[in-house]
Amino acid sequence: MTIDPSEPAWTLKPGDTIERKVLHGTFGGRTQGGIGPSAKTPNVMIFTDPVAGEKHGYYDGWMPDGRFHYSGEGQYGDQRMISGNASILNHKAEGRALRVFQGARGTVTYRGEFVVDEENPWYEADAPETNDGPLRKVIVFRLVPVDTDPQAPVTRLGRLLNSDPNTVDELALERNETEKTFVDPNREPYEAERKEAALVSAFADYLSNKGHQTCRHRILPLGETRPLFTDLYAKKLGLLVEAKGSVTRENVRMAIGQLADYGRFVDHTIRAILLPSKPRQDLLDLAESQGCAVMWPEKKGYGTTKPAVLPF
Repeated sequence: MTIDPSEPAWTLKPGDTIERKVLHGTFGGRTQGGIGPSAKTPNVMIFTDPVAGEKHGYYDGWMPDGRFHYSGEGQYGDQRMISGNASILNHKAEGRALRVFQGARGTVTYRGEFVVDEENPWYEADAPETNDGPLRKVIVFRLVPVDTDPQAPVTRLGRLLNSDPNTVDELALERNETEKTFVDPNREPYEAERKEAALVSAFADYLSNKGHQTCRHRILPLGETRPLFTDLYAKKLGLLVEAKGSVTRENVRMAIGQLADYGRFVDHTIRAILLPSKPRQDLLDLAESQGCAVMWPEKKGYGTTKPAVLPF
């Protein structure tokens, strides 16, 4: 790109504050949005609001790898490497400095100059569309500081990754964290999810009365940046359980896939789907074909397709 030789020199230092309209009036760039490549000066300015972003599954900020992770632009559908996202990825090749600001409007704080990590510039994560829409793929850039030191993570996800290096951890059932806690934290639980929680709680109480201790697991697969959570695990029985709040083919299919996913990390002998009632025969056959037992409340106990290995 060609820059006018009379362009203003960059004078801001990390920690300095400035009105965003003054910033753009001096150095160019978009006056709205999160990413502002300038045609006036060799800069790409990006703006982040971690508090607001975290409510919607965006965890912009420092991570344990010493990089500043920044979510790309695009409010609907899978994000693509175009427009502002491309300007971040290609800032070096285009001769632009990458400038990070905290805040999106009014007075913003300059956090420093960064460069995109050459070895691992970006990765994909899940986050909801604007206005609590469906989950989609978002781009998350890994930025290396140039004129400032890495800081301790402050987002919920950053603190988790920083304090807990284990891939699999046992949690008490009372810990109500779920995968949506880190992917779509602003959404209220659906009715089906509330039913699932009630199913798990009742089943855990039942097992406790039979002398079986239960827990759940938090799983962080290597290379992933969002944790997974199992519903219930009974170690003495080798039982790994996924609960669903309604008896539908979609739910049975989903439970089979989740159990296959979690089962890669948790030692178990039985995978079981916990449902609110006995499903129709074809769904029982589907679960059986994938090596999954099915359980449901029945009278004062539980019915199951595996009575020989699940002595309820």
